[in-house]
Amino acid sequence: MRMFRPEFIAKLQGVYWVITGIWPLVHMPSFSWVSGPKADLWLVHTVGLLLTVIGAVLLAAGINKRATTEIKWLGIAGAASMAFIDFYYALHDVIWDIYMLDGVAELLLILLWLLAWKSKTVKAR
Repeated sequence: MRMFRPEFIAKLQGVYWVITGIWPLVHMPSFSWVSGPKADLWLVHTVGLLLTVIGAVLLAAGINKRATTEIKWLGIAGAASMAFIDFYYALHDVIWDIYMLDGVAELLLILLWLLAWKSKTVKAR
C-alpha cells in the first residue's frame, strides 16, 4: 500500500513540518491567534526554524527515495518529542489545548512509520 511506504511518510511529515515551522516565521499574528499568546518569540522562532529544517530534510529524503533507517528514526523520534511537549504542556495549562491536535497528528505519523517498518519487514521475509 503506497501510504505505508517510508518515502511517502517522509514526504508527508516533511510537508507538515515545513508548513507548521514556517508559519510563525512568516506571520506571527495569525500563529498567536490560533495557538495563544507567546512571551518568548525567540523560542517560537527557534522551534519554527528547527521544524522547517528537519521537515525539509525529511521531504528531500522522501522525494529522492532515500528514507533510510536514520530518516525513519528522525521522523519517529521527532514526532514523539513533539507529541510529548504538546500533550504534557497543554495538560498542565502552559500552552493552549489546540496543541493537542498537533499531538494527535504526531502520533499518527509515528503509527504510519511503524506500519511502514512492519510492512517492509514482512515483505523482506
